[in-house]
Amino acid sequence: MQGLAKTLVIDDDQQHRHDLGVILNFVGEQHEAFSTREVENSLWEKDWSACLLGKITTGKSLSKILDYLRIHNHIPVIALTDHASELAGLPNYVGELELPLNYGQLSDALRHCQEFLGKRAYQVPQLARKNTLFRSMVGRSEAISEIRHLVEQVAGTDASVLILGESGTGKEVVARNIHYHSSRGKGPFVPVNCGAIPPDLLESELFGHEKGAFTGAISSRKGRFELAEGGTLFLDEIGDMPMAMQVKLLRVLQERCFERVGGNSTIKANVRIVAATHRNLDDMIKENTFREDLYYRLNVFPIEMPALRERICDIPLLLQELLARMESEGAKRVHFTPRAITSLMDHDWPGNVRELANLVERLIILYPGEMVDVNHLPMKYRYNDLPDFQPEEQLLSTEDQERAALADMFATSYSEPDVPSVNDLPPEGVNLKEMLAELEVEMIRQALEAQTGVVARAADMLGMRRTTLVEKMRKYGLNKEDLR
Repeated sequence: MQGLAKTLVIDDDQQHRHDLGVILNFVGEQHEAFSTREVENSLWEKDWSACLLGKITTGKSLSKILDYLRIHNHIPVIALTDHASELAGLPNYVGELELPLNYGQLSDALRHCQEFLGKRAYQVPQLARKNTLFRSMVGRSEAISEIRHLVEQVAGTDASVLILGESGTGKEVVARNIHYHSSRGKGPFVPVNCGAIPPDLLESELFGHEKGAFTGAISSRKGRFELAEGGTLFLDEIGDMPMAMQVKLLRVLQERCFERVGGNSTIKANVRIVAATHRNLDDMIKENTFREDLYYRLNVFPIEMPALRERICDIPLLLQELLARMESEGAKRVHFTPRAITSLMDHDWPGNVRELANLVERLIILYPGEMVDVNHLPMKYRYNDLPDFQPEEQLLSTEDQERAALADMFATSYSEPDVPSVNDLPPEGVNLKEMLAELEVEMIRQALEAQTGVVARAADMLGMRRTTLVEKMRKYGLNKEDLR
């Protein structure tokens, strides 16, 4: 574990600092230890590989240290005593070490800090663009590359386009790309959601109305077709359009002209139609809820948007695009750890890119300018939670067992338990390793018997975590059944 960077120990208890220093020296970890009174700005300019936070005597001192750790959030921090709840809100909080310390646990913690260090943000490759054609259509997957190719092919024509795909996949983004890079790009782009307008108002919304055409029509009004003159009319959720309105839309598409509601003069329609829907129009045609002739009028050039779960590999680039867009609007960019990115890539994203955009906006509000790790994500996005510092089950060599025994002895000093007095060593000496193991086995056995084999309660009685007790039972071959 030797390296140029050192471990920073902050603890107001002098004896604790000394004891922890002995243990860190033993495991070969370079370190420096300070009380909170000795911590000042210049201290944080050094190269630290981790920060171990022990006992802090006052709330004011703890608040000062927390402020430093928020500013210097590239330094992984580990709680050693009672401050895990306060540290849990920090973006650089790695985890908590339970007392008494043991060699395997401390080694795992320092290893996790090394993995964390230098990964303050997930660096994603830049997607070079010659122009703005594919803004918000980033990604390197085959699926999104095909969409960009189709948009590029159809943008220069006047063909009607039907965009299909699940909600939130970016159908309007495709429609805007088609418009902005067509010959009508300087004209208006007029979107209308066919499912959001009441059926009795949709005709007026699309074609406009004359004064007095119906109750409340106190003046003439242009419809969306007139507003889109020389540009593109985007009919979103076309599958929600009522059948009666579908007939009138079909006539406009065929004859390229229309009349306002309550009017008798014919108005030419010089617009390009781009429609979109999340519905299956083929099924709707079979169910007689969508006109087949209108379908073929709209479906001159179909584009089917892939779901986000079908292009998971694009998530890093999508995150970069979303963060850059929100940063340009004045938000403070957040940074994602590799662990957080991996967790997000394990989600199936039923809400697609819209769901991802909403999550990014939420995280920017919660953690402006900070780093986002797995434990900062909402629960449903956590697929690889931060690991506990529990040593893996393995066969230890004699040397490792001796090191562990020594580390346990140091841990005893650091955690200050009540240690019973012992007689002087006999002249022939003792086997300390066997004696400690026998004592540990006996204590575990007594705790299990006292708690009728309930491991969780026995662990509480011994002052350790349940997982730690399970590992020790495995190590010594102890079973609950053997106690009955």
